[in-house]
Amino acid sequence: MGGRNEPNIINQNVRQASPLFGLLFLLGIALAGPSGILAWSEYNRTLAEQQVQLDKLKAERDVLKNRVGLLNPNNVDPDMAGELLRKDLNVVHPDEMVILLN
Repeated sequence: MGGRNEPNIINQNVRQASPLFGLLFLLGIALAGPSGILAWSEYNRTLAEQQVQLDKLKAERDVLKNRVGLLNPNNVDPDMAGELLRKDLNVVHPDEMVILLN
């Protein structure tokens, strides 16, 4: 009779311990998983880097918007047109000297 109760006790212990192991596993995932607490600092660093990049792109977009506005077909800015002719088509007068500032 003692042999028959031992497997029942082991089976009962396993049934009681399995939710604990499941909870510990979920806690480990919540702590060290790909979207866990330890990954937050990496996400914050990446977010800050991308925010800096976004700010640079917005500034570049604003510069391009300004240039597009100056090239409006109905009202072209003469300075912009002259700059583009000199830069892209190498059109200059013989008495002019072009200095490119990068």
